[in-house]
Amino acid sequence: MSNIETRMSNWLKENRARGARLLQILVQENSTRGNESGAQAIIIEKCRQLGLTLDIWEIGGEELKKHPAFCCDRNDFEGNPNLVAVLKGAGGGKSIILNGHIDVVPVGDELNWNQDPFSGHIECGRLYGRGATDMKGGTVAMLLAIESIIATGTKLNGDIIFQSVIEEESGGAGTLAAVLRGYKADGAIIPEPTNMKIFPKQQGSMWFRITVKGKAAHGGTRYEGISAIEKSQLVFERLQQLEKDRNAKITDPLYDQIPIPIPINIGKITSGQWPSSVPDTAIIEGRMGVAPEETIEHAKRDMENCLKDLCREDAWLSEHPLKIEWFGGRWLPGSLNDDHMLIKELSESYLEIKGETPIIEASPWGTDGGILSTVGGTPVVVFGPGTTEIAHDANEYIILEEMFAASEIIARTLIRWCGVQKE
Repeated sequence: MSNIETRMSNWLKENRARGARLLQILVQENSTRGNESGAQAIIIEKCRQLGLTLDIWEIGGEELKKHPAFCCDRNDFEGNPNLVAVLKGAGGGKSIILNGHIDVVPVGDELNWNQDPFSGHIECGRLYGRGATDMKGGTVAMLLAIESIIATGTKLNGDIIFQSVIEEESGGAGTLAAVLRGYKADGAIIPEPTNMKIFPKQQGSMWFRITVKGKAAHGGTRYEGISAIEKSQLVFERLQQLEKDRNAKITDPLYDQIPIPIPINIGKITSGQWPSSVPDTAIIEGRMGVAPEETIEHAKRDMENCLKDLCREDAWLSEHPLKIEWFGGRWLPGSLNDDHMLIKELSESYLEIKGETPIIEASPWGTDGGILSTVGGTPVVVFGPGTTEIAHDANEYIILEEMFAASEIIARTLIRWCGVQKE
């Protein structure tokens, strides 16, 4: 271990309580969509204290909204700014983006929570609350890594570009706005909750809505009608087969431990207005996974062709075809070669801190990495503390020890990647 790494490691160990407290006050701020400003203000003040160069702005405008990658059901972002904070290097080194999102998903039924969803309660080494694992813990890990570099007087050659963005949970408008503002780099780390695994590939995803038409009739003579619900069953069966067919083509070993690499999930069904009537309309809404090397357009064609085939085969649907719409959230896929230097240096840092080789897999969900890589041309690795399985669940928590380990792994990766001025 070098003298610089020793100093940084000691500083991080001595400041764990401060890191836990920063995460606690961040979790105590409800930063669901439209309410990001309070938590963002805490991040802004922290970056100001660190002496970083700040860029704070409200996203929006025609360039963003007309961009092909823009996908958001919200048009007014006023009062909830994006933040980019830069630690400028001396020059001659590689730059890196550390990207985190400040928005969190809704808490759901509060009766399912053991504590207030925004309590920040700490017990047995875990900090509880909405956003603790997805992904305020990762954001604090990044900030601790940056602060360890500053506090120890370590001078880097390359720039560190820290980003705290809004709107990740709805499709990435905040990160897209940062890319369009000109923020690109030689590499990027997104510390989403990966269970401390390294994800060089992320699936994309998009929401769909399928409208199924039927023919209304009295329930007592239902044979005179055509039930939209019964026709929907044909759609379910066909989508299940499409899912099997698409996943059979996935041979990437990074997906070996993931049962369904690119799922098609039915998340919402609405149909009928009266128990004694045959329903004449059913609406199916869901999420379609997109393979890392696949385009959004290709995945759309797969589903659209699948539904066209079904309509040709069914007499009723041939006369009353299914209608498909792509709406709401959309996340671009992303992929990085296994031998990329960023993966190598992150893996080496992991080995030094954890004493074991990291697990490298493909992400089971979408991130803002697809925007950074596809639109911004920035190579992306997703790696961070937090438990994937409970990211959107009640009683969300993060293991603080993992957050501290992630901060040290990220800190070492930063000095390897950016380069350090000779003492």
